[in-house]
Amino acid sequence: MVYIDGYNLYHGMHQEFGRSTLWLDVVELAQTFRPAQRLIGVKYFSAPVLDNPAAQGRQAHYIDALSAKYPQQFTPIMGRYQKKTITCFGCGRQHQHYEEKETDVNIAVTLVADAARHEMDSAIIVSGDSDLAPAVRAVGSIGAHLFVAAAFPPNRVSKHLKQLMPASFNVDRKRIKRLQLPQSFTADGQTFTKPPYWA
Repeated sequence: MVYIDGYNLYHGMHQEFGRSTLWLDVVELAQTFRPAQRLIGVKYFSAPVLDNPAAQGRQAHYIDALSAKYPQQFTPIMGRYQKKTITCFGCGRQHQHYEEKETDVNIAVTLVADAARHEMDSAIIVSGDSDLAPAVRAVGSIGAHLFVAAAFPPNRVSKHLKQLMPASFNVDRKRIKRLQLPQSFTADGQTFTKPPYWA
């Protein structure tokens, strides 16, 4: 089972490559992590974008495309964004700040629950968020036979997670560029096309 921190992955790729690789086929990516094993599923954790209808539309289109292409394997699990007004202590000006909420908790709870139900014997966490360390330790206490590793997105590495899971690795540029969804494809009676903004 592969658990993807969508926010972490998106921003890592965006920072490293710009928008060109955001149409990533995360299920094909997940298949490459442990090719000798059967991939049970990919659980994708994110939150709907706030106050930006165009970005929210691209995000929803991307998730819908993956859901239609991989109805048995791809599961989106959505948290929420929270808007806060931040005041600059220096100049007194205010601006809106957005925080993604519930994603790391959702990943942690789902990972531990899946391990407890023996849903999988190997778990790969696509994230560099060290807040997931307690969940990884909990999985280790459930069964020493369970293999757990992190696949670090571009520009996202956690020394803490790497110490906890020595088999962790970086998702390399070549793999990300190679494993893009088709520019346009039809699934479940719908046609999905890479957003022009992500060209």
